[in-house]
Order: sequence, then C-alpha cells, then structure tokens
Amino acid sequence: MLRKDIRNVAIIAHVDHGKTTLVDAMLKQSGVFRANEVVAERILDSNDLERERGITILSKNTSIFYKGVKINIVDTPGHADFGAEVERILNMVDGVLLLVDAFEGPMPQTKYVLRKALEQNLKPIVVINKIDRPDQRVDEVLDEVLELFIDLDAPEPFLDFPVVYTSAKQGIAKLSMDENSSNLAPLFETLIKEIPIPDGDVEAPFQVLVTTLDHDEYIGRIAIGRVMRGKITNKQNVLVLNGYEERKAKISKLFTYEGLKRVEIQEAMFGDIIAICGIDEIKIGETIADPNEPEMLPGIYIDEPTVSMIFSVNNSPFAGQEGEFVTSRHLSERLFKELQTNLSLRVNPTESTDSFEVCGRGELHLSILIETMRREGYEFQVERPKVINKVINGEKCEPMEFLTVDVPKEYMGTVMDLLGRRKAELTNMIELAGYIRLEFIVPARGLIGFRSTFLTSTKGTGIMHHVFHGYAPYKGDVLQRQNGVLVSMETGQVTSYALSNLEDRGVLFVVPGTEVYKGMIVGENSKEVDLWVNPCKKKHLTNIRSATSDEAIRLNTPRIFSLEQALEYINDDELVEITPKSIRLRKKILNRNPRTG
Repeated sequence: MLRKDIRNVAIIAHVDHGKTTLVDAMLKQSGVFRANEVVAERILDSNDLERERGITILSKNTSIFYKGVKINIVDTPGHADFGAEVERILNMVDGVLLLVDAFEGPMPQTKYVLRKALEQNLKPIVVINKIDRPDQRVDEVLDEVLELFIDLDAPEPFLDFPVVYTSAKQGIAKLSMDENSSNLAPLFETLIKEIPIPDGDVEAPFQVLVTTLDHDEYIGRIAIGRVMRGKITNKQNVLVLNGYEERKAKISKLFTYEGLKRVEIQEAMFGDIIAICGIDEIKIGETIADPNEPEMLPGIYIDEPTVSMIFSVNNSPFAGQEGEFVTSRHLSERLFKELQTNLSLRVNPTESTDSFEVCGRGELHLSILIETMRREGYEFQVERPKVINKVINGEKCEPMEFLTVDVPKEYMGTVMDLLGRRKAELTNMIELAGYIRLEFIVPARGLIGFRSTFLTSTKGTGIMHHVFHGYAPYKGDVLQRQNGVLVSMETGQVTSYALSNLEDRGVLFVVPGTEVYKGMIVGENSKEVDLWVNPCKKKHLTNIRSATSDEAIRLNTPRIFSLEQALEYINDDELVEITPKSIRLRKKILNRNPRTG
C-alpha cells in the first residue's frame, strides 16, 4: 500500500547555509501561522544556545500541508559534532533536501551529512540557497556538488538529482535561474514529486523505532519515531524491545506534528512520525512493537567519540560560592542523565570518585554540554581536551580531521606554516573571489587550541571548518602553547596599580576588582615560562600620594575568554573552573611550592 498523502524529508546542510531560515519560510507560506501572528526568526532554534550561536544543535520535527499532502520536515544539525542527531533523524525519512550556499559551495559538513544520507539510500534533492548573494556562483557550485556525489560513490540514479534554486531570506524558489518566482511553490512541488512515497502494510504488526526523546513536565518522557509498518492506536498495550530484554507498557497519549505543535491523535499508520507518551524509561534505539508479534528493528549505529575531557568537582578556594549543584553526586547524576538523549556521549568513572571521563565527538560537542550545565546551575572544573587514540593492526593510530580554511591571499603562507607545525597535510587549494580555500588532513589534537591562534594570525578574517576524516598512524609530537602564564601568588581583589605594573610582562586576563585566588591564571607571559605575580598589590599611602590617584591609570584591554577559547588555551597542568557566573583558568596545583605553600 502506498501512502500518497504523506512525505518525510530531512534538511541537511553545513552550518550557516540557511536551512533553519528556509524551514521558517516554508512554515510561513504553508499557512501554519495566522496572518497577524508575530513570528520570531529561526523559529525552530528554540534552545537559547542555538539562538545565540546561530547553529542547530538538536533536531526538530515539524510539518506543513501542501495541496492535501502532509510534508513532515526534520531540521538537522549542520555541525559534525552533533552527528548523532543527524544519524538518528535519517532513520525517520525517505529523502533529503541537501542545502548548499550559492557562494561557499559544498563544505566539510555538507560532505559528512550527505555521506550519511547516501549510506541509507535516501533520495536527495539539491537546493542551491542564497542565490540573491551578489557574489553567488551558482554554476560552479552545482558542478562542485556533482563532484561531491561522485567522490562519495553515489548510486547512478542519484547523480541525476533534481535541483531547486532558492533564497530562503526572500522566500522564493525556482527550477532555473531564468525563472521569475514570488514564493516557494516550485520547492513544494519538487518535494511532492521527488521524495519517495511511504510504502507498507497497514495490516502487519506495528513497529516504531525510537529515534529521539523529549520531555514534558506534565506528561513525562516522550518517545519520538516513525511508524515503520502497521497501525498503532492510543491506549494500546505494547512491548518494548532492546535486544536483551522485553518489557510491557501501555500508550497513554499519542501525538503527531502539525506545524510546530503536537496534536493528539487516536491512531497512526506506517509513514507517520509520532510522539508516544506513557512508556517510562524508554530509550533511543529501542523498538516499540506489537505484543502479539514482536519484532525488533535494527538499532542505531553512532560513530565513536574522538575527544575526551575530565570533569571534576570544583576544589578551588571559591568552590560553592556561585553554583547550586556542586557535589560529586550532582555531577554524576547530571552526566549519566545526559547519556539518555546524547547518544554519541560516553561517561566513564576514574580512579577518583570526584572525577569522570566524558568522551564526545569534538570540542564543540563537549563545550555545548558544559555551557548547558553551567546555565542549569552546575559548578565544576574540566581538564584540557584530549583525543582518543586507537590501536589498529598493532599500530597506534589517532583521529584525523578534514579541515577547510578560507583566508585572504596575504595570510596563506602564515596559515600553512601554522598548520605545518601541527602535522597537517595540504590536499587541495582553490582560488575564490579574493580568498584562497585550503584543504588539509590534520591530526585532531593539532586543532586543539588552533582556532584562537588562527583568528589572531588572520586578523579575524579567516574562516575554518573541520569534520572527522578517519584514523591514521600517529604523526608524532605536536607543538602546544608556546607562552607561559602569569599566575597569582595571592588571594584577594585585583588592583589597577598591580595590573599597570604587570602589563609589561604580557597580556592580562583580568580587570580591576576581579576576585582572584592563589594559583589562578591572570595573564599570559611574554616568555615561555610561568611567572608567579601579585595582581592584588596596593599602592602604599603617603602624605603626598592618595589612594584615588589609581583612577588616572589607563590599562590595555584584557583578553576575556569564551568557554571554547578557555578550553583550547589551557595546558595539561591547568584547569578551567566553570560556574554559572564565571569561567576561570587555574593551575591544577594551586601552591607555587607544594611542600611549603
């Protein structure tokens, strides 16, 4: 039986190529909102971090109706660090919209997500977006997309992919650049025509693969997935399968998606994307099946983590002053709770009960978790990220990244020199309008701490993206941070007088009035060694000079670290202390001389 009334499609793209903006336009033009309704931009980026960073972190489900056909749309993350989200979502759809920027063309993450789609034999529609850019190069980008399909060994029928040209910002789509268009109708028509129609047996025993989880404070845990076959009804008894146990459950509520809302329904059939309530302790990858004829669906394979960090209870002199959750029990419960929905994360115990090894897909993957936790009120400390090596055929191998760098021509030599020291191998060079695009294969550990150096060296004009490439034999030692740091030898409040005397020593990380403690890092030394300093030193009062004379001191602008910059900056003997209010850099051993203090 064919279900001609439904299509399931995922939108996949590189970061910032406009997929969330395109979904916005599709929702608005399909009549999801009232004419007078005030709608925010990037509707699907509901998470605060997503809105701040302009990236999609969590997949989102929505649907639109066009000419009597329901189109279920899933907006997926564009960053490879959230690849687990992408892999899960592709289990729910029959085709993909591959969105590519009309100037930038295919980027590392484009290749990553397209490979995942082709592995699952999903029909692609190529969407060239941002055709309104004055520097668009549509024809060249289309050729590059075709080359990408060939490089990924796409099946021959997929090489003749349909193409739609869009400006998500203007809300227009066309089938050729010569057409005039005022809406997205050509995109909707192409979707209905090209995306495969769900095919199944409505009389067969039902199966639902749990692809993602949600939570509602009133109805509890919600399992989201696609009905693979058969028909499922509300209040029905079901069996949950996971390969090592079976457990009985009953559906309390059944929902589907209409626009951005979950709408309660009484039954759903194969092809529908649904949300199920009432099954406690349900996990991603489990099968919800007919209790009379239970059959398990294949689980979800997720790429292994490549980066690890040690999360520990905060033990600094300021511990417990700013956070609500500060104990090892709090930290442990939060990390293991994250495992339920964050499939590519691993949490391992260490020799210390106060520390946990957390493994993820990359620095961004882990830093998003850290930022989420600090906003929830957690206080803890983390060590420098480390890559996870493997032994393959008896040889030590390390994770490699495919790195794409866009820089003005004058900085090309500088960037190549910086990456050469990090054991990077140049694989391709492309000249764009005023820019050079360099492609490298580089050890993942060579990129830890590289972004801030790269931005400084290119005066903020360079753009870099990277994606996991595979494992290769260990490349040897990679140069770490060359400069030492300025470490406080006192606990107290930073003074302008002390900082004015320290400016000649290097770059400062603190401002007057900052509370510091012994062992906290307050700046970067201009030399290679660490230097212990007193940032709290006050001017001695005399009958000639007054304390208010500090007001005349003019200090250089300090370097204030974001979370990612702090994680990249520290060395192996240093930590980042994280609280809801502060990000501090410190030495692991706070005393200058552990024996004497």
